[in-house]
Amino acid sequence: MIEALAQYAEETSGCTRCPLSATRTQVVFGSGDAAAELMFVGEAPGFHEDQQGVPFVGQAGKLLETLLQGIGLSRDEVYVANVLKCRPPGNRDPQPEEIEACESHLFHQIELIRPALVATLGNFATKLLSGRPTGITRVHGVPQQVTLGGNEVTLYPLYHPAAALYTRSMLSVLEEDFARIPELLGRRSAAPADAAPEPELERQLEPEPPRSLEPAVQLGLF
Repeated sequence: MIEALAQYAEETSGCTRCPLSATRTQVVFGSGDAAAELMFVGEAPGFHEDQQGVPFVGQAGKLLETLLQGIGLSRDEVYVANVLKCRPPGNRDPQPEEIEACESHLFHQIELIRPALVATLGNFATKLLSGRPTGITRVHGVPQQVTLGGNEVTLYPLYHPAAALYTRSMLSVLEEDFARIPELLGRRSAAPADAAPEPELERQLEPEPPRSLEPAVQLGLF
């Protein structure tokens, strides 16, 4: 399984299925445990991800790690990927033809990893993997059973962590939704759902220049 995923990552590193191959620095395939029970799927790489080749390494990624810690998990125990493997110029929204060209990479990742729970972050991942047009605002925190990569999995839509970087009230929503993950994995929750935010988490929500963040709309806020 690990070898197969590594081999597929190598195969996709030279992907030229869409025009994004001409503007990217590198393919951002995914990272984490190749046999993870829990897989997160975001939208697309941003500037830092494109430079480092790893998904969720910016402020949203730090917040994701802190939210995971709040439920007793570490990033090393999960797998993180995106719908698109290449950064759209200027962090614009993915285009339909780009999603169509790239989606088989994601479905094959899911097929190889065989997660029990796939948490989608934001609108694009949620709509693609659920096969439904319903936006994240209506379905966040509501698990649903779907077939992905030939396997029955629980799909769990969540707001993108960067939503809390724009709107502080989103933090409590994210914490409440994350608090259900251990239950969905058949584990005992590591912390009460109504636990107060840790100081470290609050510090991550300090305002910063918006240019360093993806546009709010494409993060599935609406």
